[in-house]
Amino acid sequence: MSGKPLPEGLHRDTLAVRAAVDKTQYGENAEALFLTSSFTQPDSETAARRFAGEEDGYIYSRFSNPTVASMEQRLAALEGMEACVGTASGMGAILLLCMGLLKAGDHVVCSRSVFGSTIKLLGTEFARFGVETSFVSQTDVADWKAAVRPTTKLFFAETPTNPLTDVCDIRALADIAHDAGALLAVDNCFCSPALQQPVKFGADIVIHSGTKYLDGQGRVVAGALCASEALVRKTFIPVMRSAGISLSPFNAWVVLKGMETLGIRMEAQSRRALELAQWLEAHPKVERVYYPGLKSHPQHELAMAQQSGMGGAVLSFDVKSPDAAEGRRRAFHVIDTTQLMSVTANLGDVKTIITHPGTTSHGRLTEDQRQAAGIRQNLVRVAVGLEHLDDLKADLSRGLDTL
Repeated sequence: MSGKPLPEGLHRDTLAVRAAVDKTQYGENAEALFLTSSFTQPDSETAARRFAGEEDGYIYSRFSNPTVASMEQRLAALEGMEACVGTASGMGAILLLCMGLLKAGDHVVCSRSVFGSTIKLLGTEFARFGVETSFVSQTDVADWKAAVRPTTKLFFAETPTNPLTDVCDIRALADIAHDAGALLAVDNCFCSPALQQPVKFGADIVIHSGTKYLDGQGRVVAGALCASEALVRKTFIPVMRSAGISLSPFNAWVVLKGMETLGIRMEAQSRRALELAQWLEAHPKVERVYYPGLKSHPQHELAMAQQSGMGGAVLSFDVKSPDAAEGRRRAFHVIDTTQLMSVTANLGDVKTIITHPGTTSHGRLTEDQRQAAGIRQNLVRVAVGLEHLDDLKADLSRGLDTL
């Protein structure tokens, strides 16, 4: 395969369209989709060298496929990182991260505000294999520093968090992790590289659920892990090859095409989210709005510095309520009276999505864990899409105005 070499210093929007466009002998303008389980070898000696890792070449789509490689190269370019490995899902990428870096006796410091499945994976599943995790405040840097042990190998954060959009100081966490001889991994799902490049602030590894904004239209499940060339090749690819946490070529192709419009989608959806957050903040039935683009957000200035001056497309809000039971009823009422928004726990779609985090994305957590993360029963999350803002306001008004 071949293509014209790209000039240096291209903008992210250009890389999203042009990076990793390798052409076959047919000279196609769009990226080719290689739907094959295996690749034939010219002879036994070549096959032996490729299987031994002594020569580059595609072998078997569980761990080497041109379409998946194109997606990996494009995402690495957008993140400003050296390499990337695609996985079957975002949680698959976090599983690969932990399997590659951790062993029995190791220690992880993780925000207690990360995605519920991440908390379960670290706090329950890896605990069974002797990996200890300390869950700390997302925003209190001193809490992270105090949690460090001699056995600490990994810091893990997502920023902004799901669903309360808390923003951590990536640079500060990177400095603490590196002083301790640990690596910092950042889940960049909410912002995507269109808004935020964690490596610029010292992160060593960036995690993605390609299911979300990278695809952008809710079509496939995919994940990825970006890091240095050495980490990807020596640490993560061998585990992925053995464990089969593989990204399918078709899903990789969908994400590859989705990234072409990532920048314009994120900008447009962020603008709508900011206006909707401002409208909700002024609504008499809303107690509080969680959105980094609002000046009332406690980490607003930090978010603007890390996120290219935009708040992203996800916001949450607490419906006013006297108690938890009534709060849940009112939150359900707001969700169930919408006629336009999709009631589902996904996010990152061009269709606006509404959900109740306490019983969906974080439903598997204990009530104590939810309380520690600040997720109350009156909380509603909205992942803003590309519909007209007036229609989104009217859809939320149906429930809010009848409480």
